[in-house]
Amino acid sequence: MIKGLLLDFYGTVVEDDDAIMQAIADQVAAGASTSVSGGDVLDAWARQYEAVAAGPQFRTLRDCAMRSLATVLTEVGCAGDPAELCRAQFTYWQSPPLRPGTREFLARATVPICVVSDVDRADLDAATAHHGLTFAAVVTSEDVRAYKPDRAMFARALAALDLGADEVLHVGDSLSADVRGAHAAGIPAAWINHRGHALPDDRTVEYELTDLTGLIGIIH
Repeated sequence: MIKGLLLDFYGTVVEDDDAIMQAIADQVAAGASTSVSGGDVLDAWARQYEAVAAGPQFRTLRDCAMRSLATVLTEVGCAGDPAELCRAQFTYWQSPPLRPGTREFLARATVPICVVSDVDRADLDAATAHHGLTFAAVVTSEDVRAYKPDRAMFARALAALDLGADEVLHVGDSLSADVRGAHAAGIPAAWINHRGHALPDDRTVEYELTDLTGLIGIIH
């Protein structure tokens, strides 16, 4: 029996920042001295971000975004300012649109919910306030000083709800951060597959959904 939910936020409760990141990458590509596409820049930015976030020193998400983009700017020969380029992304984090079905699901949810998000606390607080959302608990990467799939993120969420791993379901849109992270912590997972990707042969999920309304029948 599911007694509580752990919810990823960006890409699950609200829309992810894919379009904003692509626009930034296209801008960098347009100003590069080497021949690269926006897709090339986006891929390089993702790789560099993972390297920064996985480094020995914890850095906030904003710092990770700017440091990783700065490396890419150097690689492609673009003179842009990473802080200025990331400004639109940071603004978006504080007022992203809700994903389809979010309000309907939250209005009908009967179990306590803990948000588990790889974002800075101030940005998540601003986003929840923007939409008037309240949750039983909120855990951010900045609070824990770690990023999913680190088990510490899930442990903090379980403690916040005072529930065991077998009493909750974690819901998120990332196979690596959300599904793998939850499973490593002994928590079943629901995958929000809003991009229509195929599930890899080596990956299993307890539930595959397109939005949060798919949980209504599961938790009731």
